[in-house]
Amino acid sequence: MDQNPQQTELATFAGGCFWCMVKPFDEQPGILKVLSGYTGGDLPNPTYEQVCSDTTGHYEAVQITFDPAVFPYERLLQVFWQQIDPTDEGGQFADRGHSYSTAIFYHSEEQKLAAERSKQELGASGRFQRPLVTEILPAKPFYPAEDYHQGYYKKNPIRYQAYSIGSGRAAFLKKQWKDHGKDQDLKKRLTPIQYEVTQNSGTEPPFRNEFWDHKEEGLYVDIVSGEPLFSSLDKFDSSCGWPSFTKPVEESQVTEHVDMTHNMIRTEVRSSEADSHLGHVFEDGPGPSRLRYCINSAALRFIPKDKLEEEGYEYYSRLFTK
Repeated sequence: MDQNPQQTELATFAGGCFWCMVKPFDEQPGILKVLSGYTGGDLPNPTYEQVCSDTTGHYEAVQITFDPAVFPYERLLQVFWQQIDPTDEGGQFADRGHSYSTAIFYHSEEQKLAAERSKQELGASGRFQRPLVTEILPAKPFYPAEDYHQGYYKKNPIRYQAYSIGSGRAAFLKKQWKDHGKDQDLKKRLTPIQYEVTQNSGTEPPFRNEFWDHKEEGLYVDIVSGEPLFSSLDKFDSSCGWPSFTKPVEESQVTEHVDMTHNMIRTEVRSSEADSHLGHVFEDGPGPSRLRYCINSAALRFIPKDKLEEEGYEYYSRLFTK
């Protein structure tokens, strides 16, 4: 789509390693371009090695070209805060040193005021127990980083995810920005193992869970949201100790993610609506697809086929009509 240059603005944020700062903005509407680069120092056209040496005064940063009519600067600030630890003055997560510190570089007086206001509001929210140390600074020349750093999350998705997890960033952000009210409600509604599995990506013991050898006909739904996930018609005995299915009842009801925990590369399965951790999918199942959805019982609630209409799942009764 053609854009009128007068309708676009620049925003510049430093949030630690710039690999992890591109994707959150790149996926938003109204974002035209996100560049990784260096800013804040005085050395022209620095290299990655020079910036990492912490002798240039530069920060690793991202510069965003955006349409404020579609995605206002205030929303960019919200996205920014939710990617960082604004209380860490020595870097971000596993990356230490000035070049990995956080800062907002404003391009206008309006941006400066908006940044100061958002920082004050976040500080007053009580979300963080320590003072916010993220600086708000006037924009300086921005130097794009080397080509191999641009769009890193797209070029190297496995390494990107491994870095995000290994650095401690992913776990911190998930914990820090979890909806507290919703979380407290889930802790009341769910058993400890249901909460651990769905919210913390836990795994229940094999052969000691509710549905591993369950044979009744019916529908398995998300324990959190009730969204339909799997049918007993697609369930089979995989001898693994967890309920296994050849496919979800609707492909759109589950999402897949690379899981690099426990020194393995696996494909995690989560529910689309509630984002509950369900289990993993493997390519050692029966039938043409060869898929085995290995799912935690604690993530599921079972609805017998003769109760589907009563519980509002009458659409899925057709699956069991012979």
